[in-house]
Amino acid sequence: MRNSTKLKTLLLRYTITLDLDDDGMFKLMLTGKHNNEGQLFEGKSYGVVLAKAYSYLLKQLRES
Repeated sequence: MRNSTKLKTLLLRYTITLDLDDDGMFKLMLTGKHNNEGQLFEGKSYGVVLAKAYSYLLKQLRES
C-alpha cells in the first residue's frame, strides 16, 4: 500500500502532527478526532513512522 493511501486513511480518524528532531528522527503524533486520545511514533524515516501509525490504526479497528 502506498504511503499516500495510508496517510489518507489515518487522516479520516486522526489529526496528525509530524516533526523532525535535531538527530534526524521523525516523530508522528496521532490525536483522535472523536476522543482526543494521543499516540506517538518515532522512527528513522517518514515511511517507518507512517507504517507504525497505520498498524496502530488497524489494531484499534480490530479491537473495536
